[in-house]
Amino acid sequence: QVQLVESGGDSVQTGGSLKLSCRSSPSAYCNYVLSWYRQAPGKEREFVSVFERDGSTKYSDSVKGRFSISRDNTLNTVYLQMNNLKPEDTAMYYCKGESVYFNCPVLWGQGTQVTVSS
Repeated sequence: QVQLVESGGDSVQTGGSLKLSCRSSPSAYCNYVLSWYRQAPGKEREFVSVFERDGSTKYSDSVKGRFSISRDNTLNTVYLQMNNLKPEDTAMYYCKGESVYFNCPVLWGQGTQVTVSS
């Protein structure tokens, strides 16, 4: 069973940086596209960034210019480099895996907490 495991969350001060990791267990058939979402207390889960199959990247407007997503295919890992963190970035960050194949389930990791204090 394919799993996603996030790590790297921590507590930092405003302006600090963190690098999150999401490692996927191997799944050559499903070939998951990995993305990052976040959910702050009392709010809905929202899209943050995605590393597309063709290597292109997308970001939400709120993190554009501050966050950078990358992928290491040899390690089945996607990273989220977060710079110039703000208190409003405080949230649980989740990794999501999606496949073009209907029989591959959508995956979510367990989440990693990011807390930014002012």
